[in-house]
Amino acid sequence: MTNSPIILITGASGGIGRAAAIECAQKGARIAVHYNGNLALAEETLGLLSGEGHQLFQADVTDPDQVAHLISGVTQHMGGIDVLINNAGVSQRHEITEIDYETWQESWKRIVDTNLTGPSNLCYCAAIKMVEQGGGRIVNVSSRGAFRGEPLMPWYGASKAGLNALGQSLAQALGPKKVFVYTVAPGFVETEMAAAVLATAEGDDIRNQSAIGRVAQPEELGKTIGFLALEAPEFMTGCIIDVNGASYLRS
Repeated sequence: MTNSPIILITGASGGIGRAAAIECAQKGARIAVHYNGNLALAEETLGLLSGEGHQLFQADVTDPDQVAHLISGVTQHMGGIDVLINNAGVSQRHEITEIDYETWQESWKRIVDTNLTGPSNLCYCAAIKMVEQGGGRIVNVSSRGAFRGEPLMPWYGASKAGLNALGQSLAQALGPKKVFVYTVAPGFVETEMAAAVLATAEGDDIRNQSAIGRVAQPEELGKTIGFLALEAPEFMTGCIIDVNGASYLRS
């Protein structure tokens, strides 16, 4: 990896993605700040990054053609790609018995396309470039929901479980080619995506699930992702790191 590694972070306009971008930039990386619909927030992230050479890139990760163009754009305009951080994701909560069949199907398609199919396409396109360059790293952002179940978001839990399996399979497939794959599985994080739930009466229950009595801050995930992206030993490839305040412990 070069002295100024090039890192593409999807969904970097806020939350965990922004925190990861700030952390990695502080460690000397050049950041490709990906966003989909909110240019203003992406520009805000860009302005928070230390160092030079960072750039903005727009793409809808559910569109395979846009994914391919995103990876080729990063490599062409920034000179390569050393690390891919698959952070972009969405969620949606419903009582299963209170939605119709059409809503059920729409929820599955939207969530799986964004949280699993999009990242899988990004992994493929980035891995091809990384192998050509002689190696690289992929960090996938999963969830504790992949392990404990999500009764109000079965599509979300399933998409993240799939992302875990994808990362472990790719770690085995790509390790011989010097591409290393890591996964981080957060619990609740104080982000825009979680804000609506945390603001309800359920919020205190969620915070009390943790042994620390709170949810994670984005910066805590940013530090974990930064470590995996830039410092983790190669022999950790295939790992899944829990960052959930002991709110869910798995054997």
